[in-house]
Amino acid sequence: MKLVSYSQDKKTHLGIMVHNSIYNLNAINELIPNDMATFLEGGQSMMDKAKLVETSILNDSSIATPISNFNLLAPVPKPSSCRDGYAFRQHVASARKNRKLDMIPEFDQYPIFYFTNHNAIQGPGEIECMPDHFEKLDFELEVAVVIGKKGRNISAKDADSYIAGYMIMNDMSARTLQMEEMILNLGPAKGKDFSTVIGPWLVTPDELEPYKVPAKPNHVGNNYNLTMSCKVNGIEVSRGNMADMDWTFAEIIERCAYGVDIYPGDVIGSGTVGTGCFLELNGTGLLNDPNFKPQWLQDGDTVDMEITGLGVLNNTIKKVDTNFSILALKKI
Repeated sequence: MKLVSYSQDKKTHLGIMVHNSIYNLNAINELIPNDMATFLEGGQSMMDKAKLVETSILNDSSIATPISNFNLLAPVPKPSSCRDGYAFRQHVASARKNRKLDMIPEFDQYPIFYFTNHNAIQGPGEIECMPDHFEKLDFELEVAVVIGKKGRNISAKDADSYIAGYMIMNDMSARTLQMEEMILNLGPAKGKDFSTVIGPWLVTPDELEPYKVPAKPNHVGNNYNLTMSCKVNGIEVSRGNMADMDWTFAEIIERCAYGVDIYPGDVIGSGTVGTGCFLELNGTGLLNDPNFKPQWLQDGDTVDMEITGLGVLNNTIKKVDTNFSILALKKI
């Protein structure tokens, strides 16, 4: 199934996409909640009810009327938390090589993640950024999962059963802010907390079965042959594949849930795919050609991310009209 959140008449609703049309699930079955958070809390029972609605529409599209005049939102508009992983070795190795650093051996020992701002989640459409964000403003092409049931101390071999679905994720990054702060070894903070984009819909795992491939050697969990690409202003700048994940989502979930509860509605990103951001692309370009001209996102740019089976996530970058600067607030 493809599940969506959308706004209509200033209210948020839960829908299902069938034949490229969106239907309100609650209008067809009043036992299904009209918001994604409550729906996910209902677990497999709610998924089964939604599946019956999808089957009914597929068998007889006249049983319900598609909705119109709506705005597509992030599939999970209010996640209970948002973590981001570091699963693609190619991206990590390239980024370090560009800084003349050896590959960090700890990458191959355990999966890591950081928490980002779950109140700054956005979906398709306009992304407002402050002037300081445009100091090396970047995209990051990723896959994300949404947790579908509560769990704790979950082993990797069981962790895939906790995934409600998959989405495209763009981990927006203000690199100047990020690099200044990370000198203090406390994480990306203001370089990352202003916008994390997910969408356009939540795709349930059964839809990805045809794309399943083995995990990397010595790793456990589902993996998928899904082509990932990003276009900026219609020009492709990034291309990779989810199959290149070294750490699987199952292994990341195992680490996330060690000694703590994970909850329905938690969002977990994969980390950046190889070539999946300007920071890496610019570094590689300058390493090979000192005359290379770096590229960063600018006011008015369009960012279109596409992943096989997960759709296309479209966004437009907009600069907020203000002179307020936190970079200018530095004491020295």
